[in-house]
Amino acid sequence: MSIDQGNTTRRGVLKGAAAALALAGAARAALPAGAFAQGAGPEVKGVKLGFIALTDAAPLFVAKEKGIFAKYGLPETEVLKQASWGTTRDNLVLGSEGNGIDGAHILTPMPYLISAGRVTQNNVPVPMYIMARLNLNGQCISISKEYLDQKIGLDTKPFKVALEKKKASGKAVKAAMTFPGGTHDLWIRYWLAAGGIDPDKDIETIVVPPPQMVANMKVGTMDCFCVCEPWNEQLIHQGIGYTAVTTGELWKDHPEKAFAMRAAWVDKYPNAAKALLMAVMEAQQWCDKPENRDEMAAIVAKRQWINVPVADVLDRMKGKFDYGTGRIVENSPFTMKFWADNASYPYRSHDLWFLTEDIRWGKFDAQTDTKALIAKVNREDLWREAAKALGVTSLPASTSRGVETLFDGKVFDPENPAAYLASLDIKKVA
Repeated sequence: MSIDQGNTTRRGVLKGAAAALALAGAARAALPAGAFAQGAGPEVKGVKLGFIALTDAAPLFVAKEKGIFAKYGLPETEVLKQASWGTTRDNLVLGSEGNGIDGAHILTPMPYLISAGRVTQNNVPVPMYIMARLNLNGQCISISKEYLDQKIGLDTKPFKVALEKKKASGKAVKAAMTFPGGTHDLWIRYWLAAGGIDPDKDIETIVVPPPQMVANMKVGTMDCFCVCEPWNEQLIHQGIGYTAVTTGELWKDHPEKAFAMRAAWVDKYPNAAKALLMAVMEAQQWCDKPENRDEMAAIVAKRQWINVPVADVLDRMKGKFDYGTGRIVENSPFTMKFWADNASYPYRSHDLWFLTEDIRWGKFDAQTDTKALIAKVNREDLWREAAKALGVTSLPASTSRGVETLFDGKVFDPENPAAYLASLDIKKVA
């Protein structure tokens, strides 16, 4: 080989190496550092995820609309509307292999109820993992305009008097929530019970899918309901009822929805699960930026997502709460959070509160080994891995947020849930 041929060959090798480095650099820019470092991308190109038409599903909408799932190697991810939480449960039981779904925007207690077989057909357990919390705050309890003169708020004692008067006239009184043992069920039960209203004796609790709440109150199906936005604000815009409380007033920065997956899917596709979690977390970060709230409202209001006027979404998403009683709060401290204040981190102590409340109301047995159940379902370890791969430097120091105080002064110490349970006046469990 001549000297010129050798130089040409060396130049070709160097050019090829430079091109390879450039390609690697582009890949690093396109993919998260963690996913690139693994040396293997997601095992699949997508996953089927479910959602209910609620604003706290926004991270899933944003991740799909803005190409974040695709950025992390999951371009075929589908975000599929579910008719109700019961439908979500049924489709999770089926899994995508059975024409269902493998993950969802979900009420935090539901993965526990499904994993334990408490709400599944024939009580067959279907193991689930909570991968992240989707948001803090953002739910509301709304009341029919029939009770507008009372302007019911945190204190439900006046509401108890009004309900007793209505019952004495021979009429039924009903409170609507979205799934037995779910967050909305627990918020409205806590609020009612704090004022002496026994949700199992003094009022009938009924299940209504979130998108049907306003229409049902319009025809007089219920006296009050608990649900996420935009349905509380839409109720006011239609002149049908008013907001008694936003749930952050019951417990500031309380945990709400979760992002959960079938355990079998996560175990089978660990790289894809990590990439999926990273995509959701990046979308949560985007959602929490004030400068993105107008765009986020426009996205979630779209037909394929919630299908409502943007006006039903925007104000409360930006922190303006018109309660429909003449009370208007600007820059509410109870605005929905997606990332700030560790909103995304699935604290095990938060899951314990939900399980304790579900024991309170008979959804779980008093003998339930909550610690063992949480260890199986809550995958905060996967959240930490994904956060590190994303370059998140401020990680929670503990799996517990510590002692929590609710609006009525009740104290929940995750080290002693039995003492909390004993302090509650109205409950099913002895």
